[in-house]
Amino acid sequence: MSHRPAVVLFDLDGTLVDSAPDLAQAANRVLADHGRPPVAYERLRQVVSKGGRAMLAVSFPDLSDEQREPLLPVFLRFYGEALAVHSTLFDGVDALLAALDARGIRWGIVTNKPEGLARGVLEGFGWRQRCAVLVGGDTLPTRKPDPAPLLHACGQLGVSPGDALYVGDDLRDVQAAKAAGMPCVAALWGYREDGDDPLRWQADFVAAHASEVLEHLP
Repeated sequence: MSHRPAVVLFDLDGTLVDSAPDLAQAANRVLADHGRPPVAYERLRQVVSKGGRAMLAVSFPDLSDEQREPLLPVFLRFYGEALAVHSTLFDGVDALLAALDARGIRWGIVTNKPEGLARGVLEGFGWRQRCAVLVGGDTLPTRKPDPAPLLHACGQLGVSPGDALYVGDDLRDVQAAKAAGMPCVAALWGYREDGDDPLRWQADFVAAHASEVLEHLP
């Protein structure tokens, strides 16, 4: 960026927090309830950033979307019961957030995770006071890749989209940022399926490690 952003917004799962262990455990609890064997952790991990429906699609590939839909609230309930047990921060995230705090740059979270669950994660990592804004997947009628959540976050913070920077690990993050007119960084350390190529998403920047985000903050 040619100027320092007033705020840095982040996706949550796969960008700040490695939540795959707790989410995979929730998915496998749903499978166990239906008398099915667990799915390999690495396979579930690949689709974490695509949301609960994607994880259930991997877990129950023989069911239609309509047949899987009643499983989603069960999955979310199981996850909500243990949402920050085995989850950890990705390498360099703690230092990145501390650097933003030290520079007086506000930061917030725009995620497709339901807002209530996202707040639970914030509490688990002690971020409630530090996080300037939180927009969840059910905060508004639409969610990423729609730009509305990012625009809403900017409105809450009183900044224009061009004065913010968004960091995310999924194609939908880049699509939402571009539609909002917001510069964005594709986080290469997140969750991806085989064949996903972040270098083709046309993000403004890419970062292989959380520390590299600071390079885009003059």
